[in-house]
Amino acid sequence: MLSAAQIKLIRSLHLQKFRKSANLFLVEGNKMVAELLRSDYGIEAIYATEKWFVKNRGEFFKDKFEVIKISSAELKRISALKTPNDVLALVRIPEPSLNLEAFNNLVLMLDGIADPGNLGTIIRIADWYGIKTVICSSDSVELFNPKVVQATMGSLFRVNVFYGFLPEIFQKYCSVIPIYGATLDGVNIYAKELPEKAVIVIGSESHGISAEVKEKVDFLITIPSFSSAAESLNASVATAVICSEFRRKALKASVLFEKFD
Repeated sequence: MLSAAQIKLIRSLHLQKFRKSANLFLVEGNKMVAELLRSDYGIEAIYATEKWFVKNRGEFFKDKFEVIKISSAELKRISALKTPNDVLALVRIPEPSLNLEAFNNLVLMLDGIADPGNLGTIIRIADWYGIKTVICSSDSVELFNPKVVQATMGSLFRVNVFYGFLPEIFQKYCSVIPIYGATLDGVNIYAKELPEKAVIVIGSESHGISAEVKEKVDFLITIPSFSSAAESLNASVATAVICSEFRRKALKASVLFEKFD
């Protein structure tokens, strides 16, 4: 049975200021917790129903973190989800450190992404395309917002996400790697040669890339529209299209190289 103190702590983590002060966030659901258990994230405690315990017997270690059996009604009281799913974990917020090695690949840079679902989906897209580093501007939505965490579908545990002032990050890390910015007035991405290693900047859903970030971009690219009415693409959809094209061009170049090697 949950104590009043446990309920208060867990429910407080629905809000950013308490996640920050406690240095903890929530992970919920069978799939998400399964991904968590395979990751290097530090687990503080797991709260689960009898159903989850029976199904996952032997899949966790009580000497590493606290494991507490609760009822479905108790889970509903503490969950941030409308329909809780058997298990909730308290997880310690990591302190990642950005370095030059991260830029030896494709890197996603997000400027002012405010929608939790978009950020979570973009992290999931990064994971799909083998992009290990996502850098968010300081005014982007918080990574450990429950809606962001849920939207990543576990990719959160395989992608390194950093926050900072983007112009400073450009200056410190991006002197030898090209920077591509997604805009409505850029060059047709399908007609442009694209490198294997680059920084891809995606702007906010409402305002696009900010002026101070745009002036640091080397190449402006756009996804051409084949409609006379559609004004723009959702940020996460645009990210998927752009990442796909970068990877396709890199794969095509690799195949050609092997052919003539």
